[in-house]
Amino acid sequence: MKKVRAYIMESYDELIHKVSWPSWSDLQNSAVVVSIASLIIALVVYLMDISFSSILDQFYSLFL
Repeated sequence: MKKVRAYIMESYDELIHKVSWPSWSDLQNSAVVVSIASLIIALVVYLMDISFSSILDQFYSLFL
């Protein structure tokens, strides 16, 4: 039980004194970057889906 308590105390000490937390503006900037990257990736996946769909439609129309 002493090991568990020591682990919790060391974890708490590290979170309070050793971890550098980002500022609010850093968090906002990161959120904007992640949102824009997600939209770009979603757009690329959508365009790939549309192009593969049209290619497969043309391929299947050859055999019908």
